[in-house]
Amino acid sequence: MARISGVNIPSGSRVDIGLTSIYGLGRDKASKVCEGAGIDPTTRVHSLSEDEISRIREFIDQNYQVEGELRQEVSMNIKRLLDLGCYRGLRHRKSLPVRGQRTHTNARTRKGKSIPIAGKKK
Repeated sequence: MARISGVNIPSGSRVDIGLTSIYGLGRDKASKVCEGAGIDPTTRVHSLSEDEISRIREFIDQNYQVEGELRQEVSMNIKRLLDLGCYRGLRHRKSLPVRGQRTHTNARTRKGKSIPIAGKKK
């Protein structure tokens, strides 16, 4: 099992798919990492040599912000919005959708489980 950026990459998966388990790398960036490191994306993770794994590590460290660094930056951006008191910050503070989605119905992921109102029955 390869360990890149503090994450264990699933050994049975293809390299380009396995890299998506790193926070901040999706399918597109994962294929660019394979291309930049000179590795065939269809090879399996368990068949990579230590040299190939180190090339992937170096390429990611030089070109992308992933895992802890990225999480920290995202949380700092949200904290900045909260401190400013702008509309987006207020929506974050109230745990409501930030990007203009409707809340009359839906938005359950963000709002949590629905709470019944007492005395609503007819």
